[in-house]
Amino acid sequence: MINKQSLWFLTLLTLVLVLGVYYVTMPSELLKSKNVLESVSKEIEVNVTESDKLVALRVERDEKLETTMKELQTVLTSATSTAEEKNSAFEELKLLNLAKGKEEELENKLLDEFKIKSFIEINGDQVKVVVNSSEHNATLANNIMRSIQKEYDKKMYITVKFES
Repeated sequence: MINKQSLWFLTLLTLVLVLGVYYVTMPSELLKSKNVLESVSKEIEVNVTESDKLVALRVERDEKLETTMKELQTVLTSATSTAEEKNSAFEELKLLNLAKGKEEELENKLLDEFKIKSFIEINGDQVKVVVNSSEHNATLANNIMRSIQKEYDKKMYITVKFES
């Protein structure tokens, strides 16, 4: 009678043998990945749908936010930090997360209402809006500012910049 240990050993040995036979009988063209990569790299075509400026602004904001968050997290996890420093770091981290969520919410709101892509950066009571639109219209900018101000109870200083 075969015990569990012997059964496992035979199963694994069989698996290794099957994989070995498969590898040996495999066509040699599949093993040469250089030809496959060359043919794939020639067929790739990149289409950019969103403004490069908006993407660059988002990347810059995300990098800055990430470094700030890492610094705050090191303060939170540091054994030498006081409770007061940890509390202030935690509150600042919470505010950064809330601001990032609000920025994404406002970008989606502008996309839904005005059908335009935008970049929004919130810094305290200042809101910077960069709009991807070929139409440089004061009425549109005013409507964007009013739409954003509706989201806040206190007065916000909103600037709108058009990028084409």
